[in-house]
Amino acid sequence: MRRFRALTALSSAALVAVGLIPAPVAAAVVEPTARVSAATTVGIHNAYERSTYTYLAQALDTRAGLIELDVWPDIFTGQWRVSHSNPLGNDNNCVAATSPDQLYTGTRNKNLEHCLDNIRLWLGAHPDAGPLLLKMELKTGFSSRTGQGPVQLDALLAARLGAAVFRPAELKGSHPTLDTAARADAWPTRQQLAGRVIVELIPGTVEESNPTDTLWTDVEYARHLAGLAAAGTLDRAQAFPAVHRAQAGDPRTRYADTSLRPWFVLFDGDAAAYVTGGIDTAWYHTNHYLVVMTDAQNVPPAVGSGDLAGAQARVAELAARHATVASADWAALPQVLDDVLPRG
Repeated sequence: MRRFRALTALSSAALVAVGLIPAPVAAAVVEPTARVSAATTVGIHNAYERSTYTYLAQALDTRAGLIELDVWPDIFTGQWRVSHSNPLGNDNNCVAATSPDQLYTGTRNKNLEHCLDNIRLWLGAHPDAGPLLLKMELKTGFSSRTGQGPVQLDALLAARLGAAVFRPAELKGSHPTLDTAARADAWPTRQQLAGRVIVELIPGTVEESNPTDTLWTDVEYARHLAGLAAAGTLDRAQAFPAVHRAQAGDPRTRYADTSLRPWFVLFDGDAAAYVTGGIDTAWYHTNHYLVVMTDAQNVPPAVGSGDLAGAQARVAELAARHATVASADWAALPQVLDDVLPRG
């Protein structure tokens, strides 16, 4: 046990140096014609925080594959707030910009619609970038009773991101469900999705810890997708609900309503759980599902914010374990944030 503790205290780079783990080899090139499901990118946790980047556009400048926004439906004003812990106010690096040159100046702490504007304007100025996975954590979930439900969020995403959004209907195509489309690997290529956004929705930490909340974001949005599909209006949907938290087998079995399971093709959980929890991650790759592995820096041995070699080795490790995104607190390591590796 003492020897194990000593080893886990070492950085990945140190373990490479003493020969206990292999050195990362030069990454193979991921061609633009590779499908989104065949690549691994790197994400930035809570990219909206001002302590991480002065402006959200600076996070986008890194060419990371994922950025994350924490969103609160303000039940008193009906506005969508972006903040880590304030449900009634904004605390973020988004600005009210109407052109790309305004993305790096002006007053910050704006509502969600301005954060979305920032993303649209930046992508418009960098049409070769992406695809970008926009992860949105709805901290307290939806609030349909105050007019902040899936329909209203779709409308906001459509109004602010427009054609940049890759919608569930585009993946589904002529397939019966998102699941059948994913298993057929109907995902577009990275080149086809250049300049575009895939929106991921996960339940929030407050929502998940609230014993009175019996309808979480994932289920509510999946019901929304199923209803739209039944009505022939799936093209209105703008986001993909994620199955939150790593679990062995098919995590969708947690949903008692089996009709909802085929509307989940995106999964999001702790990287350490995927690596050390006995989970067969090849299942995700075989079925072409997207997997976000979070807190990549905490997989033993932990990778510090200044350990570039360790971060690169960790991304390669998670790519081999079939991650679509290795998300971490590595804003201080821009050299790794734009990495794109073959998945698996």
